[in-house]
Order: sequence, then C-alpha cells, then structure tokens
Amino acid sequence: MVTGGNRLSGEVAVGGAKNSVLKLMAAALLAEGTSTITNCPDILDVPLMAEVLRGLGATVELSGSTVRITSPDELKYDADFAAVRQFRASVCVLGPLVGRCKRAKVALPGGDAIGSRPLDMHQAGLRQLGADCNIEHGCVVAQAETLRGAEIQLEFPSVGATENILMAAVLAEGVTTIHNAAREPDVVDLCTMLNQMGAQVEGAGSPTMKITGVPRLYPTEHRVIGDRIVAATWGIAAAMTRGDITVTGVDPLICRWCCTSCMTPAPPSRRPTTASGLCSTSVRRLSMSRRCRSRVSDRSAADGDRAGLDRRRDVDDHRERVRSAVPLRRGDDPTRCRRPHGRAPCRGAGSAATLQCAGVVFGHPCRAGLVLAGLVADGDTEVHDVFHIDRAIRCSWKTLLVSAPRSNA
Repeated sequence: MVTGGNRLSGEVAVGGAKNSVLKLMAAALLAEGTSTITNCPDILDVPLMAEVLRGLGATVELSGSTVRITSPDELKYDADFAAVRQFRASVCVLGPLVGRCKRAKVALPGGDAIGSRPLDMHQAGLRQLGADCNIEHGCVVAQAETLRGAEIQLEFPSVGATENILMAAVLAEGVTTIHNAAREPDVVDLCTMLNQMGAQVEGAGSPTMKITGVPRLYPTEHRVIGDRIVAATWGIAAAMTRGDITVTGVDPLICRWCCTSCMTPAPPSRRPTTASGLCSTSVRRLSMSRRCRSRVSDRSAADGDRAGLDRRRDVDDHRERVRSAVPLRRGDDPTRCRRPHGRAPCRGAGSAATLQCAGVVFGHPCRAGLVLAGLVADGDTEVHDVFHIDRAIRCSWKTLLVSAPRSNA
C-alpha cells in the first residue's frame, strides 16, 4: 500500500549491487579455496545462487552481508536444473565452469519475465575460445579439450555474454580480445575481483577488453560495489516528491549518470563520507535515440519470430500496468494503445502533475517504478505481486515511512 502526497526526506543506505554480486559469486568457482565477498545485498537471488553453487560442489556460508564460498579441487560441471531455472542470472556459472572444468551443462535460465533473451552470443564467444557449445534438451552444453585466446566481436555490448566469455577466457591459453564489450560498473567490478585473483584483464569499462590467460587463479576477498540502480531509484523518488534524500554506500560518480537530470550533489557541509546527497532539482526532459530501442528488429517480429513477439507482448504488458496508474500521452492525443483499467485523472501543469485515485495495480512483473508512481498520486495505491521488487531491491521500503508531509513550496 502506497499513500501518495508525501515529501520524502531522510537518509537511506544502499547495499551491494544485485547485478554484481551474483557474478562475483560465480567467479569464486574459478579458484580452489575460500573466497569472501562482503557488502552483499539482502535479496532473494543471493541464497538462490548459493544453492546453485552448492549443487556444483562448493560450500557456501551466508552471514549477514558476507558470503564465503569454498570451491573444491574438483567441481561438478552439471548445474542443478531446478535451482538454475529459478532466476536468469544463474547462467553466469557457464563461463567459470567452461574455464575451469572445460565442460558445462547449465539449464536455460528463468527469472524476470521481460521477453526472450537468447544466449547466442554466449555460445558464439565460447565457440571462438575452442568450446563445442549447443542447446540440448533445454540446457546449454559446452565442452572443450583446450581453450585458446581469440578475437571476439560482440554483436552488441551484452553484459551477460561479456561476463561469461571473460570468466572462461581468464584461464584460456593466450590472449583474448573482446570487442564491443559491455562497460557497466558491474562488469568493471567483476574485472577488479578477477584481477585480485591473479587474472590479467585490461580495458575494463572500455569497449575493448584484453584478457591474457593464466594457468590458475587464487581465492580472494572482495567488496561488492553499491547498487547504482537502487540509488537512482531513491534519487528519482526525491525528485518526484520534491524531497531531500541522502544516499550512502554508493559511489556518486557511478550512480549519477542513472538520473543526472534529477539529482544534484549535496552541499559539502551536508555531505557525509562515502555518501551521495540527492536533492530535488528542476527536471530536464531528455530525448531518447531510436538506436536505444530493442535489438529485436521489426522485421523479425513481423515474420513471427517468437523472440520478437514475446518481447513486444511483454513491453505492451508493462505499458498497460504503468498506464493504469500513470496517464501517458503522445503530444496532444492519447496514446493509441488500449488501457484495460482506464486512465488515472491527472491535474497540474509544466513539470509538476498530480495523479488522482490511482487505485489498485496488479502484475507479475511489477517494479519499483509503480511504487514511485503511487508516491505522487492522490490517495492510496495498492501494488500487488511485488516479487520482482524483493528479488532485485529489497531495500527497506519502510524507510518511506520517515517521510514528512509535502510542503506547498
């Protein structure tokens, strides 16, 4: 239940990045011995990943925000089908298994229902390293006699493909170069941990990464970077409610690009150590290049390609759910898509608008964005089926209760 009309004010702590910690846990498989990962977020996917690693023969201890992973001298290469199917990020064990065991069998992953995200680039990259990689009976099956460095050109900068190829290449013979590599902070964090383990990775955060293979890696201790997406969520919440929120636990330089238009640094006198002060400011409208659209082409969707149809259907589904709470318009005309729940009345002018009677929002893929919409609606908004919010964020939404009544300023 979200009660709108409040100005959010206070301080919140951001935990480790969800998109980083799961890959770091998988990377611990690359070295025999015990690796320690600190600042792990309290999210559902961490114990799920722990189950995947245990199924491969590793010992995993969860203690608060610390995870200790002991990788045995002989890993199993067949990931547990039921555990892997529960969440999409579990496919990140593919690279470490191919790198260390020279073989892997990993079920096609489950997780967020936002359309088909095939593993074509993962497979293509592993093949270029020398592995025979195919989909068999719902599993990715890979095997190699020897892995050798290669020049790999990614079709687009896929985070998952970059990470899997990277984790296989660190134990390959020779030099591997990944062109058009993903540059997200989570990828950089993974490279940092791998280098601490003895890998030789250059170019993290750039479009071209160079990996010089080494004979073996060693266990290490690593701290997960702060979650820029959660930090940005709080920044947007502050902007929407004209609030004043201080976010700690995240590098301001990493999170600022997520919502540059609505976040300003806190004054030095109010800026605590390692904190990012987020204050509301004038919101600038940003145009989005058409090149940012889905990589699934209109042609493939029109031809009946299942991946294209699933993606479009899921996008339409998200649009309908958001539209039930937020009135979206294209120019002066209502959007042409159908709205099963109608439109919430909206009043206001300029960059400030108020939603009225947002009502009840249902949906399997509900996100924090719907909660944010409820914050600026008049009345109460119920958001059901918030499983994916808990999976990805699970920051203390009770912190919102600290908010003060909205002022007229």
